[in-house]
Amino acid sequence: MPRSDVRIASAGATVVSQGREPSDYLPVPGGGKETGSSPVNFLISAGPTREFFDSVRYISNPSSGKMGYAIAREAARRGHRVTLVTGPVALKPPRDMTVVPVVSAAEMARACKRAFRDADVAVMTAAVCDYRPRDRLDHKLAKGARARRVVLEPTEDIATALGRHKGDRLLVGFAMEDRDPRRRAERKLERKNCDLIVLNGPQNLGGDQAVVELYHPSRGWSGPIRGSKAAIARRLVRLIEEIHCS
Repeated sequence: MPRSDVRIASAGATVVSQGREPSDYLPVPGGGKETGSSPVNFLISAGPTREFFDSVRYISNPSSGKMGYAIAREAARRGHRVTLVTGPVALKPPRDMTVVPVVSAAEMARACKRAFRDADVAVMTAAVCDYRPRDRLDHKLAKGARARRVVLEPTEDIATALGRHKGDRLLVGFAMEDRDPRRRAERKLERKNCDLIVLNGPQNLGGDQAVVELYHPSRGWSGPIRGSKAAIARRLVRLIEEIHCS
């Protein structure tokens, strides 16, 4: 398909668009178009979700989607087939992949579960809201003088849902932590049945640069990896290729 052909899929559709680091985490050669190795199917989630409590107001977070989009572009560049499930972001849809736009956590869960059926690798970078309003008004709530109470209920943990049924597929999680980060990230990896987890920090939100750490049960911690999100995506996709082929 020509690179200029870009289309967007509605949620659920399948329309194609265009510190010191241990040696185990050093860049590895090979993969995708660059070496002619067999492509695999990537599912990548990105961006925030929005959880509305009336017709115009919602709970969300400042995720820009830049890391997920960078990983999706790199995987596609290396010849892999990519489905990108994306929350609302101010980024141009990447080419050469299936793009599924969603808004809420429930929509993202449905789209990811659908795409996971054909995936070999799932990379869950999306900053899905952990809670949503229990009730949503179908109109704009008028401002008044008294306080209002919004009751929140938990959303589904998408990575955990995929992890329960992953089989021999590779599941990569992201952990946004600002307290006891390594311990919490390791617990998330175990609880969600991930194969690899990327420790992310609030300081990375919205920017083009990031500092992350990678944790793999048999490789341990990578130590801090600093650079542009595009450069980190290159490192991560190559590592995923290596682990997937091992």
